[in-house]
Amino acid sequence: MADSVAGQVAPPVITHARVLKVALPIVLANATVPILGAVDTAVVGQMGQAAPIGAVGLGAVILTALYWIFGFLRMGTTGLAAQAHGAGHRGEVAALLTRVLMIGAVAGLAVIALQWPLFWGAFRLAPASAEVEEMARAYMQIRVFSAPAMIALYGVTGWLIALERTRAVLVIQVWMNGVNILLDLWFVLGLGWGVEGVAWATFLAEWSGLALGLWFCRAAFRVPAWRDWARVFDRVALARMMAVNTDILIRSLLLQAIFLSFLFLAAGQGDVVLAANQVLLQFLHITAYALDGFAFAAEALVGQAMGARNRAGLRRSAVLASGWGAGSVVLLALAFALAGGMIVDLMTTAEDVRAAARSYLPWMVAAPLLGLAPWMLDGIFIGATRTRDMRNMMAVSFVVYVAAVLVLLPLWGNHGLWLALLISFIARGVTLGLRYPALEAGAGRV
Repeated sequence: MADSVAGQVAPPVITHARVLKVALPIVLANATVPILGAVDTAVVGQMGQAAPIGAVGLGAVILTALYWIFGFLRMGTTGLAAQAHGAGHRGEVAALLTRVLMIGAVAGLAVIALQWPLFWGAFRLAPASAEVEEMARAYMQIRVFSAPAMIALYGVTGWLIALERTRAVLVIQVWMNGVNILLDLWFVLGLGWGVEGVAWATFLAEWSGLALGLWFCRAAFRVPAWRDWARVFDRVALARMMAVNTDILIRSLLLQAIFLSFLFLAAGQGDVVLAANQVLLQFLHITAYALDGFAFAAEALVGQAMGARNRAGLRRSAVLASGWGAGSVVLLALAFALAGGMIVDLMTTAEDVRAAARSYLPWMVAAPLLGLAPWMLDGIFIGATRTRDMRNMMAVSFVVYVAAVLVLLPLWGNHGLWLALLISFIARGVTLGLRYPALEAGAGRV
């Protein structure tokens, strides 16, 4: 069997321990994500003004949305690299890393070059007071210069996940957050740099995160193929990479359209309903953080099995990862049923928002259970690079969601809106599930 880029033979047996070894570091990494936002807010909150808090929040949301466009690089890289690794193609694994770093550099430089029209458009979509906009613009004009690092890091993260090196992903996340927090405290509270201090802290943390990520990938640079330009620019490989990433981008845009329309429709029902839905969406974020680890495990293990043309290994990977995901969502549903009201009370002190959120809480108990299939099948299909099916089934699910909204929102208001969202989960799970037999049948024809 061919060695992997890391210089180790990939374990041939899919076990519970192997699934957990991939999944648990991702769950822990996800758990650190809210901490940084809280510290950023707390640090600028010490300035004693509302505008800096709003500026950092608005600027971070705009840049995150811009970078999110390139999130396909993480998913596409995981599937392609896992398959190459499973097939024992060390050269292709190394060449893939070079490709994603080049894409990150080019895309990041494009964002920097286009920052003025991009920021102008963002502020037209999300208008703020002149003071907040001025501060947010100052924040973004610093942070935007780490765009190449952040976009490239999507690819590096996907590459590491493909090789089951999720502990490295955890270390990168903890390192970036730790550096960011320490520099936040120094630049803002120590040196008095204000909003710009938060931006410089994030800028340095993001570039240091990429540097650490490349260090974790150092074994790839010992394989000559990483700089074999004929291989790196191979037309067939590039065409496949473009097709996979384009499918994922379209799928992700449709998914984002569902959630954005959900928020816009909630806003049309009044401030209290909008606030209640925002609180309850945090339950979905918690579910996503928990399931991501097992979905990522499915991406890596299914991709490797697909590359090795191991149909039995593919099925076992899908079953074991989904089994652990199922256990997680059952626990989450129970937790939301028993402690959901307490969680709502921790998130808001507004009594009217609390009451509204509690009335919609049963949907949050159902959401993890109904979300299991689409989340896990996304991971399975990404690993298998069956992205055309993902794109097409998301399109069907989007149409189902729109139809459900048109029927249910006028009948049941916000309850109908939540039901329409959960129906979209069911549609994604059912449609992808119907395509799974074809995916498994194709495992021997990669």
